[in-house]
Amino acid sequence: MWAAAPEAVVLVDQATGRDWRAGELESATAWGATYLNALGIHTGDSVILSAAPSDATALAFIALLRLGAVVIPVNTAATPREIAHIIEVSGATHALSAEPARFNQIPAHSVIPLTVPVEGAATLVDLDRAVGTDRALICFTSGTTGSPKGAPLTHANLLAGTTALVECWQWSADDVLVSALPMFHVHGLLVALAGTLTAGGTIVVHHKFDANRLVDSVLAHHATLVFGVPTMWARLAESGRLSELADLRLAVSGSAPLAPTLFATIENAIGSAPVERYGMTETMILTSTPVGGVRRAGTVGRPLPGMRLRIADDGVVEVHGEGVFGGYLTSAPTESLLRSGFTDDGWFRTGDIGEWDGDDLRLVGRASELIITGGYNVYPREVEDVLRTDAAIADAAVVGLSDDAWGETVAAFVVLESDSMADAETLERWESLCSEQLAPYKCPRSFSVIDELPRNAMGKVKRDDLRARGVVRGER
Repeated sequence: MWAAAPEAVVLVDQATGRDWRAGELESATAWGATYLNALGIHTGDSVILSAAPSDATALAFIALLRLGAVVIPVNTAATPREIAHIIEVSGATHALSAEPARFNQIPAHSVIPLTVPVEGAATLVDLDRAVGTDRALICFTSGTTGSPKGAPLTHANLLAGTTALVECWQWSADDVLVSALPMFHVHGLLVALAGTLTAGGTIVVHHKFDANRLVDSVLAHHATLVFGVPTMWARLAESGRLSELADLRLAVSGSAPLAPTLFATIENAIGSAPVERYGMTETMILTSTPVGGVRRAGTVGRPLPGMRLRIADDGVVEVHGEGVFGGYLTSAPTESLLRSGFTDDGWFRTGDIGEWDGDDLRLVGRASELIITGGYNVYPREVEDVLRTDAAIADAAVVGLSDDAWGETVAAFVVLESDSMADAETLERWESLCSEQLAPYKCPRSFSVIDELPRNAMGKVKRDDLRARGVVRGER
């Protein structure tokens, strides 16, 4: 693809203004792979990549894949304890980072500062020899339900996932994507960057998210695509500049549920409904709302090409396809993959509870987030969607708190709009709102007002943190 259009701009670093044409990217990543090989990285080695989004990060990722190394994306905020767990499970021998001091568990000579590769005097190393069954990445789960697990993805998984996205979203070489997503996560590294490379389009990389800079970048580069998590879209709405994105071909939200109220705000501002998609670390993207059809709030669409979905008797979404990983790494890289979560006939159980709404999938919640109160099942998402319809509530999360009599009680944590306050009348309104739309056992027994919901880097609520807080105030 690069050879077919060597002068096409495929990568832009927003902070420096540096743009990379396809031919330049091919050459730079070849020399980058040669440089890394000279520093001791060989085919099959597992290498941590932990850095802010930039052209250097993108080039390092491509160079490692071309060399046949296995890339391990690691959160730039990961602590030494978390990094030690990743190294133990993955067997990482090297790390590429702009902050080498964070990786004291790896010999100093094997921690390589992140730089943009330049042409050297050495002979180019042999490249692009990986086959489909070879590992391309080991991505670690978010760890919201325990220690992060390593999910190896092969080159075939990566190609199947990106090719399906290109087909589903009608992604072409004419598309320009502006992305401020982190490159230590599937969304930013594989969906945004690898998807763009597969489509032959252009990606404009922002080092970090800033609503005004992103809008300015969309206008300056005549962007057609923006990918974001719900938190980013909420900040864009707060900026008052959403309407300036009206020329986008697709505004895509993922990694966490998009509230129906925010869905409507985006649709009203830009004149078209956002695309919602559903994916996992273990599978890349599974479903998407249609590009050429009706997109409805609260649904995550239909299976991508090559993916098959079914809903088991217990409501869990199960998936089968070429993008699905083969099993987890548990405690050491030499151990056999753990096929935990796979059915006897080879389908992966996602842990998400779903239901079909016509042709579209609607996610009800996570099986691990299920609240059992008095023997009844409550899924937080249903209660949260009701609470978010109240004008005073900017955001909400629901968890189960341990209770001797009920097993668990339903507890709501809410973030108020800036001009709102929670008095006795407000609490009574919330109780009435829930009792009108929910069965009694689903209604929160307590409401706690907090400044913001604790979230991980991709916007998912850290429910264990809320459970640890208990009831802050507003118990009824």
